[in-house]
Amino acid sequence: MATNNISITSSVINETTSSLPHIPTQSPRLTHEKRSNQWIKLNVGGTHFMTTRITLCRDQNSFLYRLCQEDHDLNSDKDETGAYLIDRDPSYFGPILNYLRHGKLIIDKDLSEEGVLEEAEFYNITELIKLLKQRITERNNNKKVDNSRKHVYRVLQCHEDELTHVVSTLSDGWKFEQLINIGSNYNYEEQAEFLCVVSRDYPNSNASDRRIGSTDKAKLIQQKAANM
Repeated sequence: MATNNISITSSVINETTSSLPHIPTQSPRLTHEKRSNQWIKLNVGGTHFMTTRITLCRDQNSFLYRLCQEDHDLNSDKDETGAYLIDRDPSYFGPILNYLRHGKLIIDKDLSEEGVLEEAEFYNITELIKLLKQRITERNNNKKVDNSRKHVYRVLQCHEDELTHVVSTLSDGWKFEQLINIGSNYNYEEQAEFLCVVSRDYPNSNASDRRIGSTDKAKLIQQKAANM
């Protein structure tokens, strides 16, 4: 009886095993080749960059996307390491690649936005081109606002006992710049006289132009005081 039980159990195991689906296994070599195909090396102007195929394919209209598809119309060569050769400035390629990686535009202070835009247009990365043009427009508009303001000086003449009142009652926007004593030749019974130089920023308009004459006068007085 014990022998028959063993035979029956063995038969059940064989039937169960034969009913399981066959799961194909990948060889280590195939797995390695598959992973290697996900990485792409670029030689941009003599500098090597390593990135993934997914990163370069973010924009399907871009030059880099076509490069990943091995578009024969591009006629792209490779160097001795297998990196695609691209004859462009590598310093400006860094912001391009990082934008494709995380979607944020980060430019070092020693790089110009116009230079990055030139590269974005070469690689034909549509959204990055729009973003750069917007940034450049905003920057230029801010410069126009800064240039539309002028630093205006005014010179207030007052006696010694009026100094505190003059400085404390300056209207909003006016800043104290310099105090010049012009009462050197006076009797002790008389009060000294001072010139109080103040300044503020004004919009570059006709109203402010009428005050510009005070600027030259204030600077002249400051120069004389420095030479005293």
